[in-house]
Amino acid sequence: MRWMRAAGRGLLAVAVVLSGFAASAAPANGERTAGVRGDGRGPMTLATAGDLTGYLGPVLEGWNRDHPGERVTLVELPDSADETRAQMITDLRPGGGRFDVLNIDVAWTSEFAAAGWIAPLERDRFPLESFLPPVVDTATYEGKLYAVPYVTNAGMLFYRKDLLDRAGARPPRTWAELERQARTIAPRYGVGGYAGQFLPYEGLTVNTAEAVYSAGGAILGDEGERVAVDSAAARAGIGFLARGVRDGWIPREALAYKEEESRQAFQDGRLLFLRNWPYAYAGASGAGSKVAGKFGAVPLPGPDGPGTSVLGGSNLAVSAQARHPRSARDLIAYLTGEEVQRRVLTEGALPPVRAALYRDPALVRQFPYLPALRASVLAAAPRPKSPHYEQVSLAVQAVAHDAMAQHQTPEAAVRRLAGELAAIARRR
Repeated sequence: MRWMRAAGRGLLAVAVVLSGFAASAAPANGERTAGVRGDGRGPMTLATAGDLTGYLGPVLEGWNRDHPGERVTLVELPDSADETRAQMITDLRPGGGRFDVLNIDVAWTSEFAAAGWIAPLERDRFPLESFLPPVVDTATYEGKLYAVPYVTNAGMLFYRKDLLDRAGARPPRTWAELERQARTIAPRYGVGGYAGQFLPYEGLTVNTAEAVYSAGGAILGDEGERVAVDSAAARAGIGFLARGVRDGWIPREALAYKEEESRQAFQDGRLLFLRNWPYAYAGASGAGSKVAGKFGAVPLPGPDGPGTSVLGGSNLAVSAQARHPRSARDLIAYLTGEEVQRRVLTEGALPPVRAALYRDPALVRQFPYLPALRASVLAAAPRPKSPHYEQVSLAVQAVAHDAMAQHQTPEAAVRRLAGELAAIARRR
């Protein structure tokens, strides 16, 4: 959910993914027996991270108006993704049971499914063929569907169009072009070359995975059972990031950047290139931005052409302890229908999962980055799937940060990461 909080801080009028719907507190366990029906239908709770926008309120009010016997109550959990995950897990374990439908980060699907906390879903119940194909993979575990994609996301390269135009250059399609322009064009105008999210947190896991994937490598395979990171591709990907800091075209201060710090640096005119999520487009186009009207966005570059982004976003899942699973599945179908998905974009400013919306001429006029975002999503890949994803992410970010900070060579960093991931995989 980190990408959702970043969007919330970056946009004043359009914050994150769900809404400021005035939700009442979730009912206590003893109150949940009221209205329980044997046909799987009845009232529900929908749990999601906090710091939410205002668009879902009317959406849920529409559902409640049309389904008075199956009303949904929104439960807003803390802003922190770690706290949200912890509260969800506490409720999903035996003795919990407040939550029926959960809006979970795409990286949590495998963990929750492997633990038996969320129920498998029927593929033919949902129009998966209408979604952008890569997003469906984030909702599966061991070949089964355990959630339904709700919001997607993919990293993009934001660039200073005005500065590239003055230099007679086009946006980079390869790492070599990015590095050359960051080293030669940026200093002419007194700006930094390139930045992403390089503080050791989930954002660095994403940036590292993108570099490894773009080079043709992998981190884990076989649903987390196989360590795949000890490869030339992984050494090339981590080496690319480490070389950027060593040679100065990645500013050292970027080692402390999360989404918002990096967005602000670009928006303040301090960077030539930025890797970030699409939400940054609106902030950089808004009042007070020094680069409004002067920038563009393209897919991430790779070694020999367009690279591979990591998929972000969230999926909707049904708790294995849901009181009314049929109503829960119907609510998910409603929230992933085309009408609500359009509102995800137009009112929530977040990337929908419905493919047709990316080709809608009116939407493309309103959101000019949609074609590039579509290309990024179609070329994207999920984060490493593992029942122990949190430990995997901590290992990736710690090792990558040491390599970028020049504390360890990329070769040594990859060997160390392979060993740490092997130890994690043995915990299955």
